[in-house]
Amino acid sequence: MSEPQLSIRSSKARDLAHALARRTGQPINKLIEQALERYEQELQDGRVRYPMDAVWDMAAEDRPNIPPGTTSAHDDFYDENGLPI
Repeated sequence: MSEPQLSIRSSKARDLAHALARRTGQPINKLIEQALERYEQELQDGRVRYPMDAVWDMAAEDRPNIPPGTTSAHDDFYDENGLPI
C-alpha cells in the first residue's frame, strides 16, 4: 500500500522545497515533515504568535482603564425595535 499523498498548489512552496532538497540532500517529504513538526513545537512552546494575539494583549493591558459597567452593546445607537437611530 502506498503512502497517502499531500498536494500543495503553491509554486513558492514547490520552489522552496526543491531548493532545500538540493541543498540538504534530503527528500522533500522529509523536509516537509520536519518543517511541520518544528512549527507544531514552536506553537506548543509559545514561540510563534498570531497577529490577533497582539490585539488581545493590548485589550488586556487597557482593561483596567475601562470604566465599570461599560459594555459593547451599543444600545444607544438603536431604537426600541432594534433599528438604527
